[in-house]
Amino acid sequence: MVRTDKGLVRGTADASTRVFQGIPYAARPERWTLPRPAAAWTGVRDASRPGPMCSQLDAEGKVDPRSSEDCLFLNVTTPAGRGAGRRPVIVWFHGGGWASGNGADYEARSLSRIGDAVVVTVNSRLGIFGFFGYPGLTDGGTFGLADQQASLRWVRANARAFGGDPANVTIMGESSGGASVCAQLVSPRSAGLFQRAVIESGSCLQHWAPNVMVPDNDAIEYWAPRSELARNGRTTGTELGCADLACLRGTPDVEGLLNHNALFGTPAYGTPILPVDPRRALKAGLVHRVPVLQGNTRDEHRYFARFFEDDAPMTAAEYRANLVKSFGRAMAAQIEKRYPVRAYPSPLIAWATVTTDSSWVCPTAEASRLLARRTPVYSFSFDDPHAAVLEGTFPVGYPAGAYHGSEVAYLFDFGPAAPMTATQRGLSGQMIRYWTNFARSGDPNGPGLPRWPAFAGGPTTQSLAPGRLGQVDLAVAHKCSTWG
Repeated sequence: MVRTDKGLVRGTADASTRVFQGIPYAARPERWTLPRPAAAWTGVRDASRPGPMCSQLDAEGKVDPRSSEDCLFLNVTTPAGRGAGRRPVIVWFHGGGWASGNGADYEARSLSRIGDAVVVTVNSRLGIFGFFGYPGLTDGGTFGLADQQASLRWVRANARAFGGDPANVTIMGESSGGASVCAQLVSPRSAGLFQRAVIESGSCLQHWAPNVMVPDNDAIEYWAPRSELARNGRTTGTELGCADLACLRGTPDVEGLLNHNALFGTPAYGTPILPVDPRRALKAGLVHRVPVLQGNTRDEHRYFARFFEDDAPMTAAEYRANLVKSFGRAMAAQIEKRYPVRAYPSPLIAWATVTTDSSWVCPTAEASRLLARRTPVYSFSFDDPHAAVLEGTFPVGYPAGAYHGSEVAYLFDFGPAAPMTATQRGLSGQMIRYWTNFARSGDPNGPGLPRWPAFAGGPTTQSLAPGRLGQVDLAVAHKCSTWG
């Protein structure tokens, strides 16, 4: 039992860890308003189960019954023993394209126990509820980011009660969760709320050309001007029969709102939380001066490339056609010279390599170069060629490699759902120690671990593979000169 600033909570414990779930860090949010403080409670609040995840659609396109607009809850995992308020605190923002996911899905016992750290996993508003814009709505496009900042204020007020140091907080996320970390790095309103940052597959500069994420899709950027989301909000209102914001705030048609998520998949800049486009902020050095650990998986886009094969394998001709669709005819010819089909096991793997390098790894390497001008940066490449695969993720026999998100199972516990060899479990332990060393001191190095140099370009990115830790040159390994 722990006393928070709002009241007592009772969690669960085993021999090595204590877990507290479903703690409200803010009140039930009113639609498209900034988060408000949670109310205090009397007695002891049951913290043995997670709260609802934030409103989202299920696999059938219906409102997931486990989700709710009342979702601003977090979960705390801490080693057994009080810790005297000195343990580093890691705050995890989950991925899911800013439209899906749940903080409680990330079991943090090993991360907490091995690293002697307090781990907090957070739910924040998603999709249309988190990133809605409308004419005159000043904070439009940033409500999900505001929720994350509210969770960090809760951590500052309550970390010590769970054995954590409120002055030693690391924010960490993967995919859109990693991009959330980028947003907090450049947000003036997050100043002083964290001391380190970990970005996994979500750098400020990542982007996707047309026809890359799925066949024939538009280009994708992480960030949009507030005016664009305001126009999308007006369109949504028209389609739902609402002439003003008050009508949209009052509509009970949650499914109808969520079916417009595609219009609200990016945070907005030109707002109080993000005054400047994060890409411009990074290039101008408008970032909080905190150490950053940042990187990608080696084969990021193999997760998405499978959508380019329907009933038959991709042919060499289809590979060339996709290059033209995405990059234009002149650029496609240059790319094919650097990435010839014959150099890869199949045209699909050639395509996955092109899109990994152009959309993920090389933009992240550039982001690390820009950050390293201002603050210490540690760059990683997760390189397990046979990464543990969450069951049901890929077709049988698909060469997933080190796919997007695969490193997460080496930091959080997915148990039998992501089976590992003994050597992979060894890598998991090493990664947990690197990550928590970084959270503790801003430097991942420590006793018994191969040296990880600070990023300085060239061969200073740490390659993480089972039984093989060393350095790699991202610009060479991923042909970054091709991508400017």
